[in-house]
Amino acid sequence: MSDKVELTDGNIIIRPCQPEDATVISEGVQESMQEMLKWAPWCHPDYSISDCKFWLDSRHQMWAESIEYDFVIFNVKDNTFLGGCAIDQINRKHNFANLGYWVRTSQEGKGIATATVRLISRFGFETLGFTRLEIVAAVQNRASQRVAEKAGAVREGIHRNRHVVHDMIYDSVMFSLIPQSSSV
Repeated sequence: MSDKVELTDGNIIIRPCQPEDATVISEGVQESMQEMLKWAPWCHPDYSISDCKFWLDSRHQMWAESIEYDFVIFNVKDNTFLGGCAIDQINRKHNFANLGYWVRTSQEGKGIATATVRLISRFGFETLGFTRLEIVAAVQNRASQRVAEKAGAVREGIHRNRHVVHDMIYDSVMFSLIPQSSSV
């Protein structure tokens, strides 16, 4: 499968991460640091463009080996970087994966995350052939839970000690999308 995919709803475009995205991703993370530190295990206070470049250097191989599919989100009209999303934690034995997303602070509240979940879940079902995508959000992360609900994910319950961020252990709400239930 090619990592030259582009997904769009006419307002946003989602495409695989590329090394040249390091600057805009780093800027988005810096802008959103306060929120990212709470929920993103990979984020840390000294997150830099070098951290981003190091991570981006492995994305093509991760994609090629079907280990993880990481995307960047841009505004179609002005090419503003909006955030990122991924399908990862893939379990091919049971044919499901995790779906994650983040939107930079200045772009929150515009429906970007919900549109992103709809686009990337369609890709996960139609292109990658998954029969289940999970969204795991810490109980305290109401914003992420609202996105899952708006995108049509079904709340399945609370998983104890499911989310670890910087040595903090959180109970998490498990949501799922399946091809028939997705509102894509």
